[in-house]
Amino acid sequence: MLQLTIALIVFLFPLAYSPGPGNMFFAANGARFGFRSTIPATFGYHIATWIVTAAIGFGFTAALDKFPNVFFILRIAGSLYVLWIAWNLFRAGALEGDSVAKPATFVDGVVLLILNPKAYVIIALMFTQFLDQSEFGAHIAVVLITTIFTFNNLVAFSIWTLIGDKIAGYFRTPESAQKLNILFGGILALVGVWMLLS
Repeated sequence: MLQLTIALIVFLFPLAYSPGPGNMFFAANGARFGFRSTIPATFGYHIATWIVTAAIGFGFTAALDKFPNVFFILRIAGSLYVLWIAWNLFRAGALEGDSVAKPATFVDGVVLLILNPKAYVIIALMFTQFLDQSEFGAHIAVVLITTIFTFNNLVAFSIWTLIGDKIAGYFRTPESAQKLNILFGGILALVGVWMLLS
């Protein structure tokens, strides 16, 4: 089990810790509202991650192969959702009000994961690489890989959220907070366009 865990973390490191839709979403929310405010969205995202990962491990990919348009629909919906979040940050920056921007919720975390087709691709690739390497039976291996993957993502997202929170500490005046909102809104907008075009 230790060997599988190390191999998985090495495989996932550049994917989990590099800037991406999930990491930028949580960094932006950490910067705007603080680390604690992101906890509901973090739980939502990672509970959904565990369920979706397990479903893929137990054969959900075979069902998706029969409906190839599902990935296209998820890509469009996911990119539009990230762009909507970016727009809310831009509006918060312009209006300087908490009435417009609100901390991400449990449901936001779930939706972010479900509408991220790249997550499905990474998860499917992970299982093709590591399912046969486990010394356990297939069902136990799926649960172990799913749990390691989810926990690794939780650590990565928590680090990015803390980075966002710490950065925000230097932007406490209304003018600088506005610039920070626009910066993270711009980053999320670029992520949304990247999701749409990739």
